[in-house]
Amino acid sequence: MQGAFPHINFRREVTVGHLLLDVDTPNGTWAKVNPPIRPREDVEYLWQAVLNRQVDWIVSDHACCAAEFKRDIKQPNNIWLAKSGFGGTEYLLSGVFTEGSKRGMSYNHMAELLCWNPAQRFGLREKGDIAVGYDADLVLFDPSESFIVNAANSESQQGYTPFAGMELTGKVKSTFLRGDLIYDKGEILGNAKGRYLRVKG
Repeated sequence: MQGAFPHINFRREVTVGHLLLDVDTPNGTWAKVNPPIRPREDVEYLWQAVLNRQVDWIVSDHACCAAEFKRDIKQPNNIWLAKSGFGGTEYLLSGVFTEGSKRGMSYNHMAELLCWNPAQRFGLREKGDIAVGYDADLVLFDPSESFIVNAANSESQQGYTPFAGMELTGKVKSTFLRGDLIYDKGEILGNAKGRYLRVKG
């Protein structure tokens, strides 16, 4: 598309689901999504595109579908009857860190794809960097702690995760929003502090 329309400012994204899962996932219909999860060789192709800086950002594409609606009651393993979409925001950073580190991806490159590039693209000029004048949106991340993904440990009401059973390395310990501690050691702190952000050109 970029070659056919060089005057258009295209950007390319990939989801963490397409970087972690392949068609052999044991979670089958829980992992149904559009575009579909692909064979391992395609997953590795996507990773090579990430490492070659042909991808502008990595996203969760968080599209929850509650467990009771995700799969057909009578035929839960029928992929054609399953609904598309699943949540994954809480596994985005750990997933990219786990697989990216194995492939030699730098921390700076991870931050660029998860923070800086999307903030710039969408005109969020106070986001995406640690610097004077930027919002103090930060996470404290333990790169040595591993965990097994289990939907029962999730804050999501989705009731399942296609990442169940995966071992991920690197865990968020604390989260700050505009300098305020809002998550610490597994606990959400204080009231919701969402704020409408105007895009700046």
